[in-house]
Amino acid sequence: MHEAPTASPLVLVVEDDADAREMYEILLDGSGFRVASANNGLDGIDRARALQPQLILMDLSLPSVDGLEATRRLKSEATTRDIPIVALSGKPIDDPGGKRLFAATLLKPCLPDDLVAEVRRHVGEVHR
Repeated sequence: MHEAPTASPLVLVVEDDADAREMYEILLDGSGFRVASANNGLDGIDRARALQPQLILMDLSLPSVDGLEATRRLKSEATTRDIPIVALSGKPIDDPGGKRLFAATLLKPCLPDDLVAEVRRHVGEVHR
């Protein structure tokens, strides 16, 4: 019996810098992932609830609601608490409680191969 192809994993990129967001989208799309994006914390929360991505890449310095608070809110809800969230930050996370919320932290600027490897680590390989 032939199995129906499954959709590629969906990655939600929450990043306020338009250039960085576009770079992540192009990189992930080119690596076979489906990509959705948000440019602030509130939109990121709403899109995570609606889309149920397999992984969220969360910038920590965001307008409206910062990435740490957005992650706290998502982790407090039954429908989004199990989605792995990878922090994207220009500096290490100082708050130990906040650090535990994330599946991993990538320091910006991160190498494209490191970003894709981290995504694959959490959602698996994409088979086209």
